[in-house]
Amino acid sequence: MAFIDLTSLGKSFGPTPVVRDFDLALHQGEFVSLLGPSGCGKTTVLRMVAGFETPDSGDIRIEGQSLLRQRASQRQIGMVFQSYALFPNMTVADNVAFGLRVAKLAPAQIDKRVDEMLDMVGLAAMKGRYPYQLSGGQQQRVALARAIAPRPRVLLLDEPLSALDAKIRVALRTEIRTIQRQLGITTLFVTHDQEEALSMSDRIVIMNAGRAEQIGTPEEIYNRPTTRFVAGFIGTLNVIEGQLGTEGGTVLTCAGGRLALPGTFGASPGETLSVAVRPQSLRPAPIDGDGLRGTVRHVEFLGAFTRLHVSCGPNTLLVDCFARDLAANLSVGSQIALTVPPDEVLRLSA
Repeated sequence: MAFIDLTSLGKSFGPTPVVRDFDLALHQGEFVSLLGPSGCGKTTVLRMVAGFETPDSGDIRIEGQSLLRQRASQRQIGMVFQSYALFPNMTVADNVAFGLRVAKLAPAQIDKRVDEMLDMVGLAAMKGRYPYQLSGGQQQRVALARAIAPRPRVLLLDEPLSALDAKIRVALRTEIRTIQRQLGITTLFVTHDQEEALSMSDRIVIMNAGRAEQIGTPEEIYNRPTTRFVAGFIGTLNVIEGQLGTEGGTVLTCAGGRLALPGTFGASPGETLSVAVRPQSLRPAPIDGDGLRGTVRHVEFLGAFTRLHVSCGPNTLLVDCFARDLAANLSVGSQIALTVPPDEVLRLSA
């Protein structure tokens, strides 16, 4: 049995459905991210689990017990908000102690737990400071310590890193994941940042228009997207359309040339297909070889790699190459051939 079961959840605000027939099961100690564009319903799902919103339909169960009749304060759930929501008139120590005092723990127990939490998030020396005396990253650490201090069964994170600059975000997401693993706490994380979800999660739920479009490990989501939406949302993607032939194997004839396909597509000769190729899967090749042919229209140096914009018929394909590769010798107007390993071509459904 799953530790958390979200079953057929539905929620509308007025006439507008925000979450539709949403199902998700989380195992104990798992870190699962809800990832999707703004307005897809991910925060609403989180707020229903927390008890801040009431589902119109469906059920929320933890260890087999329904939470629908429980208030937020009864659910033993910790939550970290996007805005931190620290009490400005309380010190760091008092903010962390707040939930423990509500639970009426003994003062000695509260002091010990506060010290443990502040040591865990690296803020033991700042327990007497007020929120306005802290940086954004430090405030977020206080919010995390406050959420986990009462030993909740579940931790909810609502875009907790979005207000931080890039360098602090990378460092803090590693810290959050380390603490989560150390505590073994089941965590549901909302983000619109693909890199955060891919780097932190055991599994990712891609949400679209209130529904779970695909659920899988980061590797599955990135390498084996099941729909055009997921493939286009995660990472950068080239979509190529063509007609399937069988000359010398499974080959897609498209604008700009021909593309070898894996033999697992299960398509019929002559069928029109849409396939997807990641920019790093397109390999520059000698112009007199096989593959797609095009013209370099733009070259971007991006540090670790160079990105080429290549026109192939009506399409502009993005090609990512390491500087040591052929891309280093290409300039705008150069003719180029592109090949793709067949097993890196993705077939797209609706």
